[in-house]
Amino acid sequence: MSRLGRLRRSAPVVAAGIVLSVTASGCVVVHGEREVLPGAKKSEAARALEDFTSAYNKADKAYDPSLDAGRITGPLAAIDGAKLKAGHTNNPSGNPAHRPLELTDARFAIPKKAGWPRWFLADTKANKGAPDSRWLLVFTRGDADDVWQVSYLTVLSADDVPRFAKDEDGWAEPVTPGDTRLAVTPAKLSTSYASYLRNGGEDFAPGTHTSGWRSLRKKNASKPGLARQYVDEALTAGDYAPVGLRTADGGALVFFSTRHFEKQTAAQGVDLEVTDPNIEALLNGEVKQSLTLEFVSNQAVLDPPRTAADPKVEFVSRVQGLTAAHGE
Repeated sequence: MSRLGRLRRSAPVVAAGIVLSVTASGCVVVHGEREVLPGAKKSEAARALEDFTSAYNKADKAYDPSLDAGRITGPLAAIDGAKLKAGHTNNPSGNPAHRPLELTDARFAIPKKAGWPRWFLADTKANKGAPDSRWLLVFTRGDADDVWQVSYLTVLSADDVPRFAKDEDGWAEPVTPGDTRLAVTPAKLSTSYASYLRNGGEDFAPGTHTSGWRSLRKKNASKPGLARQYVDEALTAGDYAPVGLRTADGGALVFFSTRHFEKQTAAQGVDLEVTDPNIEALLNGEVKQSLTLEFVSNQAVLDPPRTAADPKVEFVSRVQGLTAAHGE
């Protein structure tokens, strides 16, 4: 089996917890499994944002993934953990370019739902990136004893943050994984995107991360002395599962994950040089004739109502990070 085949593995599964207690009669009672409740109090959400920011800054300053491991999960943990690992290898004494992240002007979209896991969205201003950008962070936890962790982080321009549907008390409305009112049910977005990148299709609107990426791959697939192969996989289990909020127009803003592989193979007599220090830091094996790069990507998309005039899923952001590399 080729290394490309061996690298294709399942995402880690994080089991969603439930809160149990035993009554005096010995019966087991499940709390919150049926009652529809807000995922968090607003004060709790604000504290979770502070705790994440503090841990994130400590890890970034020291290039030490253990310092924020308890506050991130899912695709962000895969992307951020690899970035910190590479940073530590290249700068063992810490991040020489560290500048503390500041997240301000926080607006919380907290959905009401039954059972666990629960989650909410923090829409914040950051002191990094474009002045008008907003950092959107999805916080999740599996049960009442867990701490809040960020699974998705994406950056949008302020104008691209949609208006969310809310009830009379200001609580947001989540969309279920199997919501058939949307153009593509959230549970199928990851699989549909992986399939689209391989074969094309009609589910996604043209753009940088859809038709543009397919065109770029086609252009780079074969060049003198070097061939590239691509494999795309869905990520849907545990904290890689999609989450979404109903928007005011009846559609939804949905976050979902994918994994991508790029195998570069050099022709006989052609040197395949690795010049990126981050690739070198994450590299296993020796690059003789081929190099396989593994990436995890998290997407934020607008999934329109199925009844929309043009029901195509539109990308508003995609964050991708190198998570592994192997040479042969």
